[in-house]
Amino acid sequence: MLIPYSVTPRDYFFKEGGKLLCAGNIDQVCSLFSKLTSKAFESELEDRYRILSLGGYLDAAFAESPLAASEDGWRIFEWCKRSECTDEASSSLYEVSASEIGYYIALEGGFFNSLGPGGYQAILDVFLESLPLQTILMSKPVKSIQWDLNKKSLGTESRERSHPIKIICENEESFEADHVIVTVSLGVLKQHAGAMFEPALPKSKMDAIERLGFGTVDKIFLCFSERFWPEDCAGIQLVWDEGPEDKAVYGSQTEGDGWKKTWFKKICGFDTVARHPTVLCGWITGREALHMETLQDGEVADICVKLLRSFTGWSVPDVSQVLISKWGSDPWVFGSYTFVPHMVNGVKEHEAMAYDLNLYINAHTYFFRSLTNIQLIDCEATHVNFYTTTHGAYLSGIREAQRLINHYSDKALCP
Repeated sequence: MLIPYSVTPRDYFFKEGGKLLCAGNIDQVCSLFSKLTSKAFESELEDRYRILSLGGYLDAAFAESPLAASEDGWRIFEWCKRSECTDEASSSLYEVSASEIGYYIALEGGFFNSLGPGGYQAILDVFLESLPLQTILMSKPVKSIQWDLNKKSLGTESRERSHPIKIICENEESFEADHVIVTVSLGVLKQHAGAMFEPALPKSKMDAIERLGFGTVDKIFLCFSERFWPEDCAGIQLVWDEGPEDKAVYGSQTEGDGWKKTWFKKICGFDTVARHPTVLCGWITGREALHMETLQDGEVADICVKLLRSFTGWSVPDVSQVLISKWGSDPWVFGSYTFVPHMVNGVKEHEAMAYDLNLYINAHTYFFRSLTNIQLIDCEATHVNFYTTTHGAYLSGIREAQRLINHYSDKALCP
């Protein structure tokens, strides 16, 4: 997220009908788009723009530029907004807050994928080597968490429990604990938080779960028997006459299911893939991505090939293999990452997500120095500045570990 646009000369931009767009005009529009988004990310928006959605602000600012009157200016600008949707994990920039994204902090330096062929699993393997066997239990989906069992009523009497938390799995197996750190995604919480916790979570947390956005970003990998694109081509970008991030088009599709007929217009383009010389990767976001996940892989592949043929005019062979991510329908995540919707106070909701329930119990039920500590770190969704990112998830884990360390350090000092 928030990587400045850097469209290289090797990106091929095609209009409908096969026309290759002029690189000069593309660079000018993309450069202006980068400057406009940077103002939002750096909290430099004028007051008149702060109340707008990100899409609304960008449209208003671009309209004041001479580039708006240039040939294909608005079409290229629509592509920029469509591409930005993949960073925001949103169905549309008209649904994203323009002012709140200024709280996000981008790390310095260039963007490089240095995970290698092992992916994230290689990182996990290093940690797993230091853990005793059976420390991590697999295939134990959690059905409910009873997190306030310090006292259990027995008629008119009560007794203290040795463990204040009980975790019940879907197979009815249960575990007792002193502390629980819940790391499921915001998407899972949106689906199950209402039934997962007993008693119900505080209203502030439930409101935050509802108000924060959690969008879907999917990739479409197309493998061909041979490379058909030029050696200097790093990406084939699709510029529509009327794309889904065009304000008029978006406004006409806010109700009904008409957008499903043109879901493929949400695909920004197809980029080359490092270490895979005959593979292209398409990106798609939001409700269109969710709809795509309901289709057969072969149907998606056929549509992508038709797009490549109609836009480029090149001789594009059929794909030999297709691989599609389906994060939106994955029951363990139900989406990709968090965004702050228009008219939502992101800082307030991120902090509510990260609020320690131990503090809630002490403040509201008067269990002095309660051992209960259930914390919805929810990975990236609880970090005010690094939401959407892996390092945000990592840092939120460090935060929760430190809370437990502090808890027992304080207890040792004040037994």
